[in-house]
Amino acid sequence: MSSSDSKCENCRHFGYDEYFEVYVCDVDLDEDETEKFMTDTFKDCPYYDPDDDYKIVRHQA
Repeated sequence: MSSSDSKCENCRHFGYDEYFEVYVCDVDLDEDETEKFMTDTFKDCPYYDPDDDYKIVRHQA
């Protein structure tokens, strides 16, 4: 998934698979969701979680 308007690159569930040497979504997607992800039509992902290490710190303030 290389779309510049995709949020996947900033998602905590988007990681690199060293075996296949590609970036993948770590969420267990069903068949329809997988098709949308692979065709880059997965808009407004319900599993999107920003990879923001400071999220907890800001919440405590």
